[in-house]
Amino acid sequence: MPDQLRLLLGEDVIAQRVAELGQKIARDYRSSSQVLFVGVLNGAFIFLADIVRQLDFPHAIDFLRVASYGASTETTGAVQIRKDLEISASDRHLVIIEDIVDTGLTLSFLLGHLAGSRPRSIEVCTLLDKPSRRQVDLVPKYVGFTIPNEFVVGYGMDYNEKYRHLAGIHVCVPDPTEGIRVP
Repeated sequence: MPDQLRLLLGEDVIAQRVAELGQKIARDYRSSSQVLFVGVLNGAFIFLADIVRQLDFPHAIDFLRVASYGASTETTGAVQIRKDLEISASDRHLVIIEDIVDTGLTLSFLLGHLAGSRPRSIEVCTLLDKPSRRQVDLVPKYVGFTIPNEFVVGYGMDYNEKYRHLAGIHVCVPDPTEGIRVP
């Protein structure tokens, strides 16, 4: 049985909301200097690209890569940095661009990690928020959509490196036999 996908948010709805978030961020940071957008790889790369295309002020972009899911639909809770920033965060306004905030454990870890670089400020912009799963006290400043407790793919987010290419966001119910080998 293949993975089951159901559309949750269509391409047009996402594009409209991303434009609104970009406008809010532009209003908040237009007069600021030294703004660094930090994309969390791999899931946020499309969202970050679409957000920064909405901005009309100078800014820098860098990426972090963390691991906490592996090949599962549930976080392990253990966060590892696989790629750190290459641009100094010191004395900059940081805007972390996340695909989804679920338990908040990964983001909480990143906020602590980045705070050690002594930025002027740190804010979070997430496309998707699942506050029902939150395990830490954390509220992103910019939220695209609040969604129910379902596993989602598309618009850069994946399941086992599949479905990142989908323009919309889909609920994914993975094939329960995937990974089982029959001799």
